[in-house]
Amino acid sequence: MSTAVKPILPQGTGYGVVIGIGFFFALVMAGVSYLQNRYTKYSTKMSEEFNTASRSVKPGLIASGVVSAWTWAATLLQASTVAYEYGVSGPFWYAAGATVQIFMFSVLACKVKQNAPRCHTFLEIIYYRYGTFAHWVFIFFALMTNILVASQLLLGGSAVVTTLTGMNVYAAVFLIPLGVAVYVVLGGLRATFLCDYTHTIVLMIIILYFMFSVYTTNDLIGSPGRMYDLLVRAGELRPVDGNHEGSYVTLKSNYGLIFGVIQLCSGMGTVFLDQGYWQRAIASRPTTAVRGYIMGGFAWYAIPFGFATTLGLAAVALTDNPAYPTYPNNMTSGQISAGLAAPFGAQALLGKHGCIALLITLFMAVTSSSSSELIAVSSILTFDVYKVYIKPSASPKDLIFVSHIMICFFALVMAAFACIWNAIGIDLGWLFLVMGLLIGGAVFPAAFAVTWKGQTRAGAIAGAISGLAAGLIAWLVEVQVYYGEFSIATTGASYPTLAGNMAGVLTGLIVTVTVSLIKPDNFDWTITRDINAPSSLYGDVVPGPNATSTLAEKPNTTSTAMHGAATESHGIAPVETRAEEEEPKDPNHNRTLPTVVDEEKEEAEDAAVLDNPQSLQRTFMFALILSTVLSLSMDVIIPLPLFLSHYIYSKGFFTFYIVISFLWVFCAFGLCGVLPIWETRTFWGEFFREVLTGKKKKNNVLAGVSPRGKASSENSDSGSVTPNVRHGGMEEIKG
Repeated sequence: MSTAVKPILPQGTGYGVVIGIGFFFALVMAGVSYLQNRYTKYSTKMSEEFNTASRSVKPGLIASGVVSAWTWAATLLQASTVAYEYGVSGPFWYAAGATVQIFMFSVLACKVKQNAPRCHTFLEIIYYRYGTFAHWVFIFFALMTNILVASQLLLGGSAVVTTLTGMNVYAAVFLIPLGVAVYVVLGGLRATFLCDYTHTIVLMIIILYFMFSVYTTNDLIGSPGRMYDLLVRAGELRPVDGNHEGSYVTLKSNYGLIFGVIQLCSGMGTVFLDQGYWQRAIASRPTTAVRGYIMGGFAWYAIPFGFATTLGLAAVALTDNPAYPTYPNNMTSGQISAGLAAPFGAQALLGKHGCIALLITLFMAVTSSSSSELIAVSSILTFDVYKVYIKPSASPKDLIFVSHIMICFFALVMAAFACIWNAIGIDLGWLFLVMGLLIGGAVFPAAFAVTWKGQTRAGAIAGAISGLAAGLIAWLVEVQVYYGEFSIATTGASYPTLAGNMAGVLTGLIVTVTVSLIKPDNFDWTITRDINAPSSLYGDVVPGPNATSTLAEKPNTTSTAMHGAATESHGIAPVETRAEEEEPKDPNHNRTLPTVVDEEKEEAEDAAVLDNPQSLQRTFMFALILSTVLSLSMDVIIPLPLFLSHYIYSKGFFTFYIVISFLWVFCAFGLCGVLPIWETRTFWGEFFREVLTGKKKKNNVLAGVSPRGKASSENSDSGSVTPNVRHGGMEEIKG
């Protein structure tokens, strides 16, 4: 009997959602950018604002952005898939295995603010510390990460749109990033934060809609107790291989634990090597970056945990119900791997309304994550390729133009890769499991580049490359030994991908530490702190493994200093430095606008922190201790006793478990939905008064005039910031 599922929605719905919502956000961003340019001191026509949001975003919006960037199609689809396959352990391990990286990244966010506060990308740090060859090695890993992540986004999104509406899969793959590229070009990084906020709010509201429907009102389930009974019955009819007594309501799941380890290894690569996460750290205020990531990790946990504990388990519970799309058959392995458990569960529970809600939810997740990938790749190609190797003397106008071109270029690249994967039969599940073994080797070398002064250039390069080699070898050897044949099914199985992921990450760690300890470096962080700094021009910094912090004492004036023989000996291409090309002044400027006054006040606060990196040492220790405690709690202290005791949930414990998922989603909504508005409550009142009275911003700061009226030398094209006018915090359209 055929297991094909007829689309429940018309094709027009698919095209309407993909095209309509995408371009709706593009129009919204056009309006927001206009208001921002008119009534605040930040202009989307400046490369610093376009690529870093002027380093001024508050923690609530950072948390919302982290949640949005880490909520892929896989977050919803793959989490529901592992719930369908392993029961309650699937959502738990998906969430726990991928939250640790966000907590640990709070440490890197703090270190970036300490050791390279004015960089645009983490690759700039590697370039100035290790030289050209290392720079290209990590550019390779960073771009591979972005391509793999973007491919997963489009593969998962297009599969669901096609299943629910019958829309052509290749049309979906190309149309989804099109609208995203338009609004990112219009608004830059700040546009992605604003859309992240909107998407996250809609996403959480719809998740709560599904949760209340399943556990309170729906006739097919309607309560945690009824869900428990159905899951127990499903375990009797279709026992889960590797679960204690085949039960769906136990954390004693061998394959669930294996998936958790894979998720941990893979997630480290996709966070630590994705410029999108570094971009949010760079965009945050130095005093609040850690808070943003800790809150973001806490809030993100609720997304896969709440969503998959609802729709993933509902798919298990209703498989034998005539309302289920594949009834009387079970889902095929292809349907499971494509991530269709959640769509089928939504269709069985709520019919067309459930499908439309899921379609919107998934589209929000895919587009918000895609916007993060687009701006991340644009920054890498602009600042680490074009600015370094093609046109070192690029003007602000050049950088903005290249950023726009690269956003459009990568939108096509990500669509092309997704089409290739789809054509050869590789789906979301396969890419998700394999990705970590390809990029895991570079995780610790990249992290140590910002945190450990003893890591050497040889250690960083050797760790990344050997990790990739070890991951590939372990993966392929395990396939041959365990299965004896190579196919998409065997190479995407649990044991081979587990071996590859662990080998890649651990080899990278061991090799980079071992090689570095043979002759440790004693790197002076002054060098990376001087990246893009106004008081030391590029030509005065000698990057490379033997660099020192000796800087020429020069006035902050126009210079054509070149890196010369010293820098070339370390593999650094000469970079010409240049003073700022002033933006034209606005004759209608008004420095007394309350929004501008608040912005400059926060800039002064941030400037004091940037000038004294030791002031962030307590914040660093706080991030290190808290992230370690939270990570151990989620991945060791809570799950391992339940795993080792072989405990099968009672109905009362399962009900408590569901209540916790509800409370967690509500707390996440407060952090990502309410907090950003609360943080900017003063700004919004001032902003709307200015809009209603028709006042315009003053533009002399943009034109290079400090609040004291003195000429500044802010270099927009390199991201330099003057001592008097720094891109610090402000209460503006960003949180």
